[in-house]
Amino acid sequence: MPSAQMPPHVPHMHRPLQWQPPSPMPSPAQPAALSKRRRVGRVAAAIVAAVGLSAVSAFGGGYAALELRPPTSHSVVSAQNSAGSGSTTTLSNVAAQVLPSVVSISTGSAVGSGVIITTDGAILTNNHVVATARGTTVQVTFSDGKSAMASIVGTDPSTDLAVVKIRAGGTYTPLAFADSSTVHVGDTVLAVGSPLGLDGSVTSGIVSALNRTIDEGQDGRTGATKITGAIQTDAAINPGNSGGALVNTSGQLIGINTAIATSGDTAGNIGVGFAISSNTAKAVAEHLLA
Repeated sequence: MPSAQMPPHVPHMHRPLQWQPPSPMPSPAQPAALSKRRRVGRVAAAIVAAVGLSAVSAFGGGYAALELRPPTSHSVVSAQNSAGSGSTTTLSNVAAQVLPSVVSISTGSAVGSGVIITTDGAILTNNHVVATARGTTVQVTFSDGKSAMASIVGTDPSTDLAVVKIRAGGTYTPLAFADSSTVHVGDTVLAVGSPLGLDGSVTSGIVSALNRTIDEGQDGRTGATKITGAIQTDAAINPGNSGGALVNTSGQLIGINTAIATSGDTAGNIGVGFAISSNTAKAVAEHLLA
């Protein structure tokens, strides 16, 4: 008699909880537990938010959409205003150009990433990053290791985007937005952020696909979020990369890294990551800053 076949295993859709010590800098050696549900089209793979969380108790507050007073002046930079746009010829030059504009964001219970988008210190990130904040402020760490406090300006849970602004004032280096409608499958890209709390990490890959639709669950906190027009990439994205930059070879922002697909019990990168397109991100940022 033929042996009975076991039913195929379909992995659950989860979001990793990256357990961290009390320090704002997470330990990359800590294990990850899985909890967040996500779904991408009909692909039988888990889609997880690329942000490391340190404690389930963080879900008790600070996750609702916040609309705080925006800065009085701002200027979101377009690609045509980017110094050196189109002149970068090596990936090391791209990384050197982009790193000063990408920050690590600590909410006190989680670590994610963010992208400086205005000279007066507005930073674009994911809503699910700031949703873990204990209050209305977060700590920002720059590529040179210096830190500052930032206030949450506003959030848009429907697109999983948020803007925070550095409180200390000063002048900062914004990353220019590229037109994501000009991105092509096969384009070389870099993902920049703080995976597992490792600030200023850079990975390379290509654009694997365009116009993906991602259905995100928010653990019952803010309802479901559907991201359309997402960019798929095989550049390594891991917990902590959420809110970081996906850039082209001219050092321009083409997407905000937001989710990864996982297989089975694996919570890390398997070469399937997703970014919110820069055209969507720019429109939302300008709305939140208006």
